[in-house]
Amino acid sequence: MGEIVLYGADWCGDCRRAKAWLRENGVPFTEVDVEHDEAARERAVEIAGGRKNIPVVVLPGGRVLVEPTNVELAEAVRAATA
Repeated sequence: MGEIVLYGADWCGDCRRAKAWLRENGVPFTEVDVEHDEAARERAVEIAGGRKNIPVVVLPGGRVLVEPTNVELAEAVRAATA
């Protein structure tokens, strides 16, 4: 499986939930802090098609999820690893 990248911030509840789900399910990911890195913040907005919502999750193969629920995250990870 390729790398999953999660763009988020520590203060973001949806980010904390998504990171917890990934950790609980043993899914490796790289976290990019958009609060303290302006270039990362701009990249996340670009990836998300102009949306400023977080988390932005980039899956192997390039699929992008913005503010996914745990169910959406599970389905996308399952599809990316199939």
